Amino acid sequence: MRLAQAVGELDRLDACAEAAVERYNAARVALGRARADADDTARRAGTAQRTLETARADLAALAAAAYREATGFGPYAALTGSGGPQGYLDRAELAEVVARHRAAAVDRVRATAIVADVFRRRSAAALAERAAAANRAAAAEQAARGEEAAQRATVRTLKARVRDLRRRLGHRPGKQELRAAPRGRGRGAEVVRAALRWLGTPYSWGGGTTAGPSRGIEQGARTKGFDCSGLAMYAWARAGVRLDHWTGTQWTSGPHVPLNELRRGDLVFFADDTGDPATIHHVGIYVGGGRMVEAPYTGARVRVSSVHRAGLIGATRPAG
Repeated sequence: MRLAQAVGELDRLDACAEAAVERYNAARVALGRARADADDTARRAGTAQRTLETARADLAALAAAAYREATGFGPYAALTGSGGPQGYLDRAELAEVVARHRAAAVDRVRATAIVADVFRRRSAAALAERAAAANRAAAAEQAARGEEAAQRATVRTLKARVRDLRRRLGHRPGKQELRAAPRGRGRGAEVVRAALRWLGTPYSWGGGTTAGPSRGIEQGARTKGFDCSGLAMYAWARAGVRLDHWTGTQWTSGPHVPLNELRRGDLVFFADDTGDPATIHHVGIYVGGGRMVEAPYTGARVRVSSVHRAGLIGATRPAG
């Protein structure tokens, strides 16, 4: 009973800290997209401005040519000459052609000016959104750091209590399932093998890339490891599927799977409110036998644990 209570309280505190970390991961994903959008719109705005400058130069050249012709120095000096009725008609036809070219050039300048203005405004808006996204990411980072710091002492005490109680009870979690998990073929088995390779790797806030464990940020900056969504991103990348480093888009990365139809490699999610995916704060990788491999929380290591705990909201089988 005391073990269950301690584990339950530890899970609750872990969920709070993990939710803060995942909110920061969401802000980082949004910031990356905002930066890419700002760069793209700036490039398009530059192209539109150069096109406008070219159109204006063409119009200026046409106006200069028309001026020379009107003063008798251009190739159309015959416009002011004689030639009788036929000469007049020829000059009139040529003047009409020149006028049409000038009108078309004016229209091109107007059209390109409109396009250039649209892209300038889009670029300004994208730059503003990039700045706002950077501010949101900084605020989320600060909140996550504060949440983790506030709970650190309590979590440390609870973990020590859980270890002591498990030692007294002779607790030995899931060795048989762990031996069976890496077996088999297919993409799911490949995902599981990739994740299990890093059992015992430290949790690192913001850690993990598609290449493996990495140093995280802030309190994870000195630790080479994974956070929960970083581990999921890495493992699925080994199977050729690109995921964001965020539980929010990992949740929507493929079809949702009924919990009684789970396969190895499926992503299993946990939320504060199991009726609201917006509250998802943690993800694990299903290995079979009701167990998952996960990067749990600061101070812990990648491990295999049960999926049957509070907050289980559902599962996704990433597509790609």
